[in-house]
Amino acid sequence: MLAKEITPKAIVDYLDQYVIGQDEAKRTLAVAVYAHYRKLSALGGQTDMIAKSNVLIIGASGTGKTLACESLSRFLSVPFVTANATSLAQTRYVNEEIEAVLQRLIDKAGGDVQRASQGIVFIDEIDKLKASTGESNTTSGESVQHALLKIMEGAPFKLGADRFIDTTNILFICGGAFVGLDKIMSRTHSFGFIATSESDNKNILDRLNERVKPTDLFEFGLIPEFTGRLPVIARFGELSREMLARIMSVPKNAIYHQFREVFRAEGVELVVAPPVFEQIAEIAIEYKTGGRSLRGIFEELMTPILYLVPDHPEIGRVEIGSLFEAPRYFKRPPEARS
Repeated sequence: MLAKEITPKAIVDYLDQYVIGQDEAKRTLAVAVYAHYRKLSALGGQTDMIAKSNVLIIGASGTGKTLACESLSRFLSVPFVTANATSLAQTRYVNEEIEAVLQRLIDKAGGDVQRASQGIVFIDEIDKLKASTGESNTTSGESVQHALLKIMEGAPFKLGADRFIDTTNILFICGGAFVGLDKIMSRTHSFGFIATSESDNKNILDRLNERVKPTDLFEFGLIPEFTGRLPVIARFGELSREMLARIMSVPKNAIYHQFREVFRAEGVELVVAPPVFEQIAEIAIEYKTGGRSLRGIFEELMTPILYLVPDHPEIGRVEIGSLFEAPRYFKRPPEARS
């Protein structure tokens, strides 16, 4: 399944190009994915011998959970689809919704069921399944957890009249914000028996206290059987102002790079000063949406400039030094104008 040159470090190095921060979580994801596909190769399809390690990602909205999973699948060249646990709980026909998710995975694999059966499914907002909505046209969160158990562990799932897909080799990654879990952990974690005089011991203590225990998830509202299908847990932390600023300008597909290419197509150089990214990051922090609002704020900044530039071929350079100052427009030399 994996080329020999693909190692956990190679996976992290690739993720670093697209996902800012979250170093520990990226390493956890990389090792989990690497081990999953290496097991598939080593055991040669002997599915009864594979103990699958699905992954639970815990982190607030906008911290990069979906982006990391999308980037992983792109690097590994495996089919990838996302699903929303809330949508699964908003219907009486959960199995039909699950079938639709698996069908989309097959579509992503170009109709190749065998290739789809080795893909990745990311189910977001899994933390919303902890309780019943109590409405007649919906399914309780606990019922959805039970419905997902079989496909997450691995079993032939019927698609339509005469087609099946075996989910044994599909890697399931579930994500959620799990608001309130920290309070549960603060009550249940008390690994104080380790001496903390030495730095190594202090690091061990910190890791134990930060680790999410299965009992924490039980108390939060996930059933033990469901939690047992998610043995690997990665935690995505809140994004700092510096991280938010870097998201706009550092990754390969950063919004700044995208707009520089748009302006370059018009023969114009776009230059945005670092303080602008910090100012946008401050606004995003106020919005409490993590990285989700960055694109919208940046595009709002670009709208009046991009509206003006195409009709003024004399403009050769645009500089933005602050959100609170007008952009500066520089004319190109007459001989450079088309």
